[in-house]
Parts: sequence; structure tokens; C-alpha cells
Amino acid sequence: MMTELPLDQVRTLLAVVDEGTFDAAAAALHVTPSAVSQRVKALEQRTGRVLLVRTKPVRPTESGAVVVRFARQLARLERDARAELGMRGEGEVTRVSVAVNADSLATWFLEALTRVPGRERLCFELRREDETRTAELLREGLVMAAVTSSPDAVAGCSVRLLGRLRYLAAASPGFAARHLTGPLPDALTEAPLMTFDRSDDLQDAFVRGLGRGGASAVRHAVPTSEGFVTAVAAGLGWGLVPEFQAEALLREGRLVPLAPDRPLDVPLYWQRWKLDSPELAAVSETVVAVAAETLRP
Repeated sequence: MMTELPLDQVRTLLAVVDEGTFDAAAAALHVTPSAVSQRVKALEQRTGRVLLVRTKPVRPTESGAVVVRFARQLARLERDARAELGMRGEGEVTRVSVAVNADSLATWFLEALTRVPGRERLCFELRREDETRTAELLREGLVMAAVTSSPDAVAGCSVRLLGRLRYLAAASPGFAARHLTGPLPDALTEAPLMTFDRSDDLQDAFVRGLGRGGASAVRHAVPTSEGFVTAVAAGLGWGLVPEFQAEALLREGRLVPLAPDRPLDVPLYWQRWKLDSPELAAVSETVVAVAAETLRP
């Protein structure tokens, strides 16, 4: 027998997750904390699952994340229906939340947003995250769409290949003269390198591709795409630089290529909620079109 999910309970669960506590959710919903607690417990009993971890702030369990994602999609459908019925409030805008990796954000993604038709009525909310982790934000229902490296569709989402973002191993001329005079595979296991953050595995993947175990333990973390490139050009370390950002610096002689015949291509995918939302569809089609123009096939 199919179990229905009462909408008031689903919306209450979403309020608790967004507000962080039962008391804050009660204030946002204009009900008592006891009513909030009862609704969440009733929903957990109905689903037969624990939906929240009662920490401060609370966080959804894996099952809770499914319900939260459903609640956000439901809210989106309600807003779209109101807009189609001419019930949009004066000055009301539509928010489109997207998770995107830093290198795409710094190179081609913003161009796509400028081309979205009807963008004057849209508010873009971008969450910057590594392409290996953007799908997690989608899975948790925190964003409606994501640029991700995963070809496996998140539940309730569609997935399309955008193209491949090419990276070039590069360093400043002075850095190369100091640290990279020997055979490149061996030198890169010892030379300081740049990373985006502690989970950035791109440089290690490149060195492994050269037949070595990984890059040096001496690594600097700069958590912005522009800062990363600036640090490489300044000679702080070597790194994998997006082709879009490397080209001008290579022409100017501020960077030298380390392995011109060994570029590293990272496939990128567009994942989005399977919703009949005109705004989300417009953003998706524009992103896919611009990616086809700029990324490698």
C-alpha cells in the first residue's frame, strides 16, 4: 500500500533543516515548537525512517535528504504554477540555485548565465564546490542543478554531458629553472605544487599518469581559481591550469608548459531536477549550448 506524505509535515521538515532548530522552525512557521516536533515525529512514523539527526544545527539523514529534496521540488512546482496562473506577486522573482566548480565559474559558466532568456526575472544563487562534490549538494536538495564530474544521475535528476575542461601542466619560468631541471616525472614528485584545497587530486592524477605514485607532499592550497593561477604564475608551485586561463600567460611567457603533449581533460556533466519548470529549462538549455561552444567535445 502506497504511503502518502502529508504536505504540512514535509514542509515542516524542510523548515527545520533550513532553520537549523525546532524552535527556529516554529517561529518561521508561526506554530509552537511542540507542533513542529509532533509533525516531524509523525512523518518519521509514516515513512518508517529516522529523518533528522537531532544535533545543533539539525541535519537530515540519508532518508531525510530524500524528503527534503522532494519538499524543495514541491515548493518550486508551486511557485511555477502560481506564475503560470498570473499569481506572481509584484516584484517577485524566481530563484535558481546551481552548484558549479570554481574553474567553470572562472572561465565559461557566467557567460552562460548572461544569455539565459528572461534572466531579468531570475535570481541566480551559485554554490561553488569541487566538481567531484557538486552532485552531493544536488542529492541533498540544496541546489536545483549542478555542474559535476559524475555521469551517474542523482535520484530524481537528469544528466547530460557538457564537454571536457582541458587542463595544462604549467609553472613559471623561474620555478621550472629551480625545480624541474631533471626528468619531469621524477621532478614532479619532489617539486612544490599548487592545489585548490586538501581534497584536490588533479595534480596527483597527472603525476600518476606519468607513471609515478603521486606529487610532492609540499603543496600550497589556494581556494579560488583566479588565486590558484596567480600563485602558479608567481612561482609558488606548479599546477594544472585550465586551458582558458593558461593561454594568455603562455603567450606572454609568464608560464611555461611542462608536458605540452599530456593535457588532462576532465569531463563535466549537467545534472538538474526532473521538473517541468520553464525557468530551470531555460537555464539548462543555455548552459548546455554555451558549454558546447567553449568546452572540448
